[in-house]
Amino acid sequence: MPTVSYVIDNRKAAIEAHTETILRASLRAGVPHAHACGGNARCSTCRVQVVDGLDACAPRTEKERELAERLRFAAEVRLACQTTVSGDVRVRRLVLDHTDVELIVPSDPPEAVDPIGEERSLAIMFADIRGFTPFAEPLLPYDVVHALNRYYDEVGRVIAAHDGHIDNYMGDGLLAVFGMERPAHSARRAVAAARGMIAAVERLKPYFEAVYGRSFDIGIGIHYGEVIVGAVGAAGRRRVTIVGDAVNAAARIEAATKTLGVRVLISSATLNELDEPDAAWSMHRVVLPGKSGEFELYEMKT
Repeated sequence: MPTVSYVIDNRKAAIEAHTETILRASLRAGVPHAHACGGNARCSTCRVQVVDGLDACAPRTEKERELAERLRFAAEVRLACQTTVSGDVRVRRLVLDHTDVELIVPSDPPEAVDPIGEERSLAIMFADIRGFTPFAEPLLPYDVVHALNRYYDEVGRVIAAHDGHIDNYMGDGLLAVFGMERPAHSARRAVAAARGMIAAVERLKPYFEAVYGRSFDIGIGIHYGEVIVGAVGAAGRRRVTIVGDAVNAAARIEAATKTLGVRVLISSATLNELDEPDAAWSMHRVVLPGKSGEFELYEMKT
């Protein structure tokens, strides 16, 4: 039976030729080996540098090839979760220090390969208060907190009524997710919630005018896409949240509402999930920061 030798660790693991991956051999032998995506070639945390025996490694799988091309891996850098061998190899793990070891999710049985997150297609919403600085500037701090809580209570009820979940508050902004419990039609529920939030703010305006002599509006951006749902944070203080490019896209779409001076913008991916007439939306071609080319965003007619 071939062996995998680990540089620096000075350890070895037996490996089934042609059938067992380096990652599974590592975990079976009790060698700590990062594997954030659970061995699905959706991350690079299990990557190794093959010091000796590269010719004994099987050719890259299609999944590994795509990731290797994207990240421009050298030939000797391989994904342990995809690489099988026909003979002895010596490898150096490239993502492993004391902190990495602590972040590895313990597996039971030891050879199990479990991801630290789950890929999901969800609707992501960013909402931000417009004109909040001039609204809050003359107020006492406790009045500002009260105003925010009143606003968050109103829109939070709307989001919850459409099976949404507020993932995070960021000052006068919020991140909400739709589809965590019921994946079907999450984009439709997010759009319905956006309409309800606009209506809720309109109901609040007379209250704020009467109490504070001023009011504000909101901007909402929605994107439908793939994210990772997982526990993130320092050891002992993690919480389930969402990460991924789709989250960044939703944030940039919300920021575009300021540039265009509109209340609600959604992505074309979101629009494709809806069952609404085109007349309900106005299309804008927008350049989003950090993204190449123009994007079609759709303004909700309110």
